[in-house]
Amino acid sequence: MVLTRRSFLSASLTLPWLLKRGAASTRLPVGLELYSVRDALKQDPEATVRAVAQMGYQCVEFYAPYFDWTEDQAKRMRKLLDDLGIRCYSTHNSEQNFRSENMNRARDLNLILGTKYMVMATSTPKPGLDGWKAVAEELNGAAERLEPSGLKPGYHNHQPEFRLVEGVRPMEILAKNTKPTVMLQLDVGTCLEAGSDPAGWIRANPGRIHSLHLKDWSSDPAKGYKVLFGEGDANWKAIFEAAESVGGVEYYLLEQEGSRFAELETARRCLKAFQATHA
Repeated sequence: MVLTRRSFLSASLTLPWLLKRGAASTRLPVGLELYSVRDALKQDPEATVRAVAQMGYQCVEFYAPYFDWTEDQAKRMRKLLDDLGIRCYSTHNSEQNFRSENMNRARDLNLILGTKYMVMATSTPKPGLDGWKAVAEELNGAAERLEPSGLKPGYHNHQPEFRLVEGVRPMEILAKNTKPTVMLQLDVGTCLEAGSDPAGWIRANPGRIHSLHLKDWSSDPAKGYKVLFGEGDANWKAIFEAAESVGGVEYYLLEQEGSRFAELETARRCLKAFQATHA
């Protein structure tokens, strides 16, 4: 290829932008799923969010009780997020929030909060693979209804989605039968406990894993989910590499079921461990 003066100048102008873009892509936001500090959140939501931001978290994920807020409460929370310089990229929702009688309210609250993804946190399908196909159709319907507002649905796994049903993992049914716009939010810990490989799952579903719950898990029955981030069985190096090379991850969320420390101290320690692991 002949490098002309014009093409050289064009490349020279583009290179700094590419380098900047590449550097920025390695600094993904890390947030906290606020279920991790659920007791504190119940007592004082605004003070809890402020404390989480002061630790260095860059985003938060509100879970199901946010649906009971008034619009004024949601607006106050959005103002606090803006004042703190942090984001709420997604919320966790019960399956009922995706029903026709609740969808508009959930959508409006998410728009106030400035979210991008409305995640179905769990589901109770009818037995068999047809039940999981019905969940997939529900998510596809949500994608159509949310699209005009700029929101997208997501699905968050627990253990059942990775345990065989009629010889197939339900997560495979969900991935195969949902639109590409439906985010598959990977919960690392429950994936591990179910005997699956988180990094392998990410690689099998490129571009679908826009966020992950960084919840560790130990096969030691005495520890289980009580381990802090980095103390369990997860191969975080492989998980991060898969998420950032092919998964399409946009942000990470630390989550903790509980530990030997108080809630906020647990959140602080997990963030420090993440920063040391994902430097």
